Amino acid sequence: MTAPLHEPTAEAAPSAAEEAAVAAGEKAVQGRSLGRIAWERLKRDKLALAGGIVVLLLVVVALLAPVITHLVGQDPDAYNESLIDPLFGTPKGSFGGVSGDHLLGVEPVNGRDIFARILYGARVSLLVGFLSAVVAVVLGTVLGILAGFFGGWVDSLISRVMDGLLAFPQLLFTIALVSVMPNEMLGLSGSNVRVFVMILVIGFFGWPYIGRVVRGQTLSMREREYVEAARSLGAGRFYILFKELLPNLVAPIIVYTTMMIPTNILTEAALSFLGVGVKPPTSSWGQMLSSAIDYYESDPMYMVVPGVAIFITVLAFNLFGDGVRDALDPKASR
Repeated sequence: MTAPLHEPTAEAAPSAAEEAAVAAGEKAVQGRSLGRIAWERLKRDKLALAGGIVVLLLVVVALLAPVITHLVGQDPDAYNESLIDPLFGTPKGSFGGVSGDHLLGVEPVNGRDIFARILYGARVSLLVGFLSAVVAVVLGTVLGILAGFFGGWVDSLISRVMDGLLAFPQLLFTIALVSVMPNEMLGLSGSNVRVFVMILVIGFFGWPYIGRVVRGQTLSMREREYVEAARSLGAGRFYILFKELLPNLVAPIIVYTTMMIPTNILTEAALSFLGVGVKPPTSSWGQMLSSAIDYYESDPMYMVVPGVAIFITVLAFNLFGDGVRDALDPKASR
């Protein structure tokens, strides 16, 4: 009996260098989620991070406005006539009555603390900005995805509605609507009624902008391979809408939401400036700017403070929104 030509040999154990190379290779090809990749891109954008931090601080300050004003010992509706010059009606002292007790001075004529009213004004601006954006995003996403996916008469009808709303004079309609609103509605009263109406009107007239974006994205995605594969496997229309298309629309929806909020804040400030926003004594940045027109020469600080508050808020949201857009869609920044 002859021996086999090729005798089996024991498999050689991998060396330490080979193990290190394998470990390095596994580490190099370690998968990362899309959210993690976007977060890493966003962290590299210092301006966007700064804007996000300012936005977070504004939200915290607005939520804790009653606590902060209590800590500094000021009431936004308390009058301090003793701090007002009886002859000219302007605050005593320099820079609009700035002092240790009144960090940003006091209002002319009545002497209300500006710092406290700025904090409470942030609550109104951010509330209207965020909630009206939610209304616009919900309507725009639902109607935009339906128009893009079903096409035909559904697309034509929704597109014509969007064209009509985009051409409609939103500001004039809001002024007319708020002017005839009753003082009590749906269990709300006073300024709460106007805040509710502003949220609905701004959100309703804002949805066509995001609706067009969602419709365009849906038109391009409905013919993709994964949608055709889902159809071939017998998936229904609503499954494709909510399981295949909607998850891929999250990124553009987030981007346009962050860009829409500052526009809504400016719209609320404009309405309050024109006198159809919240009712006094409820504080609003636009209302403070409107009142400051009569005192911009004798007390410029009264106009500067709410103006700077609006500027910083809108700038922070825009910087953060630009960073989010670049992080979620880096090709758009090239």
